[in-house]
Amino acid sequence: MAETKPERSTEGPEGSGGSIEEKGDEHGRTTIAESVVAKIAALAAREVEGVDSLGGAISGAIAGVVGRVRGSEHKTAGVGVEVGAKQAAVDVTMKVRYPFPIHEVAELVRQNVIDRIQSMTGLEVVEVNIAVTDLAFDADDDADPSSPTPSDRLQ
Repeated sequence: MAETKPERSTEGPEGSGGSIEEKGDEHGRTTIAESVVAKIAALAAREVEGVDSLGGAISGAIAGVVGRVRGSEHKTAGVGVEVGAKQAAVDVTMKVRYPFPIHEVAELVRQNVIDRIQSMTGLEVVEVNIAVTDLAFDADDDADPSSPTPSDRLQ
């Protein structure tokens, strides 16, 4: 579990050499679990058009087993996070739908993950690493009658 404590200056304006105090010391502390940050990252990634699914073949299989055991899909499959007191780093593994531009989808995912985590937790996101492991096609694309079959091309 990681902690995040917004800071505030208690003497003078920011940058004036005032001491920094952790907000909430007199009323309590707020802790944000890594699993919460991972769920935020997973949801943020799935919000981007062009993302087919999160995780690779192995994590997808594990998520399926976990989903059957828990009764729901494993929400953070394909997402790894490291959370410190004030910063977070995120790794996302995903499939992109054809014909979306992979580099654009990855950049949109990166920005959305950063925006969501920072706005919901106050943590500074220092990096979002993205691994695109596969390209997904619609079921209709696989059954395209106009595409030649190997027997049609060869004589």
